[in-house]
Amino acid sequence: MRSMFSRSGALLAACLSVTPVVAQEGLTPQQVSTMQSVASALISPDGTQAAYLKVLPRNPLEENGSARTELHLMDLATGESRPYVTNGTTSGLTWTADGSGLVFRAKRGEDEHTGVYLLPVGGGEAHRIAGLDDRSVGAFDLSSDGRIAMVATDPESDEHKALVKKGFNQEIYEEDWSKGSVWIGTLGAGDDPVKIELDVHVTEVHWSPDASHLALATAPTSLVDDSYTSKSIQIIDTAGTLVAKIGTKGKLGAFAWSPDSKGLALIAAMDEHDGSAARLMIAGIVGVSGGATVEPRALYGDHDQDENEIHWLADGSLIVRGSSSVHSTLDRLVLGDGEMLIDSLLPVEGPVLRSVSFSDDGQSMVAVAATPTHPFELYSMKSGGDFERRTDSNPWLSEVPMGRQEWVRYPARDGVEIHGLLIHPVNRAEGARVPLIVSVHGGPEAHLSNGWITRYSDAGQVGAGKGWAVFYPNYRGSTGRGLSYLKLSQGDPAGKEFDDIVDGVDYLIETGLVDGDRVGVTGGSYGGYATAWLTTKYSDRFAGGVMFVGISDKISKVGTTDIPDEEYLVHAMKRPWDNWQLFLERSPIFHAGNSKTPLLILHGKEDPRVDPGQSKEMYRHMKLRSQAPVRLVLYPGEGHGNRKAAAQYDYSLRMLRWFDRYVVGEGGELPPMEVDYGMDD
Repeated sequence: MRSMFSRSGALLAACLSVTPVVAQEGLTPQQVSTMQSVASALISPDGTQAAYLKVLPRNPLEENGSARTELHLMDLATGESRPYVTNGTTSGLTWTADGSGLVFRAKRGEDEHTGVYLLPVGGGEAHRIAGLDDRSVGAFDLSSDGRIAMVATDPESDEHKALVKKGFNQEIYEEDWSKGSVWIGTLGAGDDPVKIELDVHVTEVHWSPDASHLALATAPTSLVDDSYTSKSIQIIDTAGTLVAKIGTKGKLGAFAWSPDSKGLALIAAMDEHDGSAARLMIAGIVGVSGGATVEPRALYGDHDQDENEIHWLADGSLIVRGSSSVHSTLDRLVLGDGEMLIDSLLPVEGPVLRSVSFSDDGQSMVAVAATPTHPFELYSMKSGGDFERRTDSNPWLSEVPMGRQEWVRYPARDGVEIHGLLIHPVNRAEGARVPLIVSVHGGPEAHLSNGWITRYSDAGQVGAGKGWAVFYPNYRGSTGRGLSYLKLSQGDPAGKEFDDIVDGVDYLIETGLVDGDRVGVTGGSYGGYATAWLTTKYSDRFAGGVMFVGISDKISKVGTTDIPDEEYLVHAMKRPWDNWQLFLERSPIFHAGNSKTPLLILHGKEDPRVDPGQSKEMYRHMKLRSQAPVRLVLYPGEGHGNRKAAAQYDYSLRMLRWFDRYVVGEGGELPPMEVDYGMDD
């Protein structure tokens, strides 16, 4: 990294002027801030229509707030699409069994609480069909015989509300939580739903196809840590009697009843140390009673991909959407007599899938998918036909120059093969070395897929338009490559996992693409931890860093996060008091005195996952022990990531300006506190 400081530590006078920045030739932050997309889609039972939710961000220069969603309906034969619900929010979308209507959760009109609504697709207004007088419905499912099961959280008592009005609004940390319960009602009967008394917190409910049983996602409490480490499936009959428990260990993902109501398919962790619910399993309940525990059977051994979504077809076959490195998989599994036949439904290196939905006969499908040059849209396919994109939420995007996105693979220093994605500059002079921005994902149990990956919080195609290369490493511990790869990082925080990132930078320098003196790094959450680590421990390798909701002190992090057990079980594998020195030395603040790398730190003030104190510690240690420029920006009202349009846009502009100055430019003093948002006077 080129020197930005004299031997005395004073800023070089020459650094006070910034060299010209390459003109923007591709996507702009303003365009990213208003980019629309499709969030979810469901095909009608007969395969003729698709209901989908469209996400419309607010323009940060005109209106602040979170993105809005609209419910649209498309005739798949003609492609004609129109909005059905454009005000308020809808969630939990499902079709009625006969395809005549859409059912969803909403709070409309004079509702005090969220209820369940039915929208006739043939015409007519949405009307409330179920709900509870004193609480909101959190999840629901319709039975085959006209009943509804709802999950609702116990409300505050009138006595407590009265005390709050008088100013007694104290919070009792981790004790003041409410339990989710199950309620069963009959649609159209006019009777009040009946509460099922259970001693667990319920978050999800699914009727068996024959309407005889309910499968519930449960946890001991509603605390986030329990939802990560102690979730399980319980099977009850309609009277609330416990029939069976599914013996999962650790994290729990999706689950679905088999068509014959004899068991379930589920996606769960293999064990309590598995960082991701991504293993496909089957559990049978025939002949089980009295709350006995059923051990699920894993359908795969330790293979090099993950499973993410499941759908049963009427013929008893199972559709599984998965991840294989940076690609998506979609397979049809035929199970029987200990054998399993697998048929791939889509090419692995096609669009990246977020979700899929099948018609009752399994012959038609809709999906939400993205490509490297276009965000998530609605796609459809009929058996034997092509996989086609059906919506274009951003038609202007086809006119914007894009950098080529490439799947890269390289060896780590210990020989492990690491995968990632690289966005090339939009325009690069032949043979020229370019600046590189490394964008590190969080988790670490997550990964980047080869679809649309540009967001407000990383450079992506905006950086490519500035002439930068942008690198997304799926370092060891990432998902998408099976259980063994995920566990490679455990017990070694900031060790080989972050060495993988440095090795990726070296690989890109060796290819002749990257200028090793102009490398920046950014990331949020665990990616923020990586950013803090790389700009301190590896300060000589990075010219600038932007740290978002990141970890700086591994010791205090355990005492201030809402997921201490999850962090112990699937990340650190030990507690700080098991090895105080290790936790200290793997904390970026321990190395802050060695840092010469300018660091921009950003954090939501209401973050429960990574306490804002982590960023304050990093800032203070950098100010006291380093002469590198450092700035801390806090966002009121934001949590573990920015939701509102203004906060997202501000973040983007500050991040890009920081890299323009300290990675691409010649450094110098801190940029102004104020940001030019480009508003009209």
